Amino acid sequence: MEAIAKLKDYPTSPRKMRLLADLIRGEEVETALAILEHNSKHPAVPLRKLVLSAIDNWKQKNEGGDETGLVIKTIFVDGARTLKRMRPAPQGRGYRVRKRSNHVTVIVDSKYAAPVIPEKIEEEPEVVEEAVEKKKEAKPKKTTAKKTAVKKSAADKKTTGKKTK
Repeated sequence: MEAIAKLKDYPTSPRKMRLLADLIRGEEVETALAILEHNSKHPAVPLRKLVLSAIDNWKQKNEGGDETGLVIKTIFVDGARTLKRMRPAPQGRGYRVRKRSNHVTVIVDSKYAAPVIPEKIEEEPEVVEEAVEKKKEAKPKKTTAKKTAVKKSAADKKTTGKKTK
């Protein structure tokens, strides 16, 4: 059973937070916590707290289960509100400064969770078999032999200096 934790309106750009999120995506929680603890980027601290919160949420759902097999199943970073400010610029102008913020969502789940099989596949196996047969019968894509022949003839024109018809 998976557990979710969310961090909203954290004042750093989504791009900076995604760099850290990409490091821990799909990792075991112990490994992810170690990565975040030893990372020098400033969003690593709140992201580590968020992972710890997701682990605690999972414990509450599973009545204090063992978290050794937990994996960060999903983590994504969305953009949040942007504060727009003005900075003085030369010749009386003003440059716009955008102070970005983000939302982070972490989903943790047990590595050994049983996969869920959709009911439609169990009820109607004929539909699945028909779809597989249609894919097999589909024609392969056409090759681009004509294009390569045209490119070769153009290359021949350049090397010989003569026009060909």
